[in-house]
Formats: sequence, C-alpha cells, structure tokens
Amino acid sequence: MNSPQSSPGEATPRTPRETPQSPLTYSDSIVVAATPEALYAMVSDITRMGQWSPVTTSCWWDEGDGPEVGAWFTGRNEAPGRDPWETRCQVAAADPGREFAFIVGGTWTRWGYAFAPVPGGTEVTESWEMLPGGLERFGQRFGDGAAGQVRDRYETARRGIAATLAAIREAAESGR
Repeated sequence: MNSPQSSPGEATPRTPRETPQSPLTYSDSIVVAATPEALYAMVSDITRMGQWSPVTTSCWWDEGDGPEVGAWFTGRNEAPGRDPWETRCQVAAADPGREFAFIVGGTWTRWGYAFAPVPGGTEVTESWEMLPGGLERFGQRFGDGAAGQVRDRYETARRGIAATLAAIREAAESGR
C-alpha cells in the first residue's frame, strides 16, 4: 500500500515503529487515520480479532459478556507446528477511546491496545507482556524447555503485532 502524498502542514502517516524491549514484553505502534473512539470500538469487538491477527482465528464472548472489565471471552488460535487451541481471556481494561486490554488465562499474558490522538489520526499501540503466572505455567508445562518456549512466544508476538496493526489500519481506513 503506497502512502498518500501530504500537503504542507498535513501529517504523513507513519509506518509501525519498533522499540527494543526485553523478551517478556513487546509493543509496537502505528498511526491510523481514524478517531480513538472508532478504533477502540473495532478492537474491543473481539469477535473481529480473527480478521486481523495472524494467530487468532476467532473469538466469542463467554456467557453473554461484552467489553467491560472482568468479562471473559474465548479465542481460537492456530500456528504452524501446533494443534489449534483455545484460550479464555479476561478483560483487564475497557476505557473507550483510550485502552482495551485482556489477560490470557486470567494470569498468563497481557495483551493491550492503547489509543492516543495525534495529527492525522490516532496512534494505536499494541502490547504483549508475559506475566509471572505465565512464566510459572510454562515452567510447569515445559520444564527445561520453558525458556525456549517463552522466546518463541516473544517472537510470535513481535511478528504478530506488526501484522495485526497493519491489518487494523487497513480495515479502519478502508471502512471494513
């Protein structure tokens, strides 16, 4: 997708920028030509996550829940070399136009989206953090291989966040 030419004084859309981080956290940002409220509405509708994520294929609210703190949803995921799996996630932040976040397994991994108005639209930051409960779970599940599994999840998040942000921008700017 080519970037449109900007007029003097008009913001030029930025491409995602990467920030060096530890292997337990990662985030990336992109500017989208849409309002923070519109982007929040898209991202907090977790039933759409399969449209953007390279790993998550579908999500649904559990027991009639919706995007509010404490609500639970289930996501179905697929990745090369792994059987498909489902995880339950609990909403940790639901602040319209500002932040939407959830924690996989209730204690394992925190995924978040922050929205900040900037010239030309909204800076959307997606973040991933392996939590102490996730490290404990990986230690119990994978033993001596836990560190390698955590590195693999970090790399999956690093690649996936860039792809997800680009897909969200495409959907928002094309009206899909």
